[in-house]
Parts: sequence; C-alpha cells; structure tokens
Amino acid sequence: MFVHVVKSKIHRVKVTGADLNYIGSITIDEDLMDAANIIEGEKVQIVNNNNGERLETYAIPGPRNSGEITLNGAAARKVAKGDILILITYAMMDIEAAKNFKPALLFPNEENNLLK
Repeated sequence: MFVHVVKSKIHRVKVTGADLNYIGSITIDEDLMDAANIIEGEKVQIVNNNNGERLETYAIPGPRNSGEITLNGAAARKVAKGDILILITYAMMDIEAAKNFKPALLFPNEENNLLK
C-alpha cells in the first residue's frame, strides 16, 4: 500500500508578486526550493492564510537569496502582494517507509522570506 505524505513545507512566506500574464506556476527563491527539497516543475499546494484559498500549481526557481514568492498566470488572481502563504509538497511512498519519513519543514523570516 502507498500513502501520500507531506514531503516539504515552507511555512508563512509573504507574496512578493503576482503576474497574471505569465504562463502559470509559482516562482520560489531557489534557496528555499533547495532547502525544502523542491525541484523545478514539482507540484506545489498553496494555502493562502489571508483569504483561505487553496490551489495547486508547479514550482519554478527564482533568483537565489531574493525572497521571491510570485504567483503566475491564473493563480495570480488568488493572492495579493503581502499575503501570507504556506507551500506544501507531497510524496507517495510505501506505508512502512512513510512511518519513518521526516519532511523538510522551513520557517523563513516572515519579513523577507529568507532563511537567515
């Protein structure tokens, strides 16, 4: 049997931009992606603490050490600059492996989205 488990979570990052005219995705500072073990193109669930919206899109890397969190395409309509988000990825694994799996949990600085 396989189960879906939380693979990584970036807790409480601030939206830095929303680009309706870009072709989909969420741009995430590449330092955050690396620390959370998120790869380019990976599906990301987005939870908006300000308005309760939940949506899914895919990750693309933004400039390192920039703190960038930009929603692109249609997802840009679901956020406002300054909104606080939780970003979650999931993995599917054997139930026995899942019992011992430890997800990457990040708590960046809420003011600038940086790890330091």
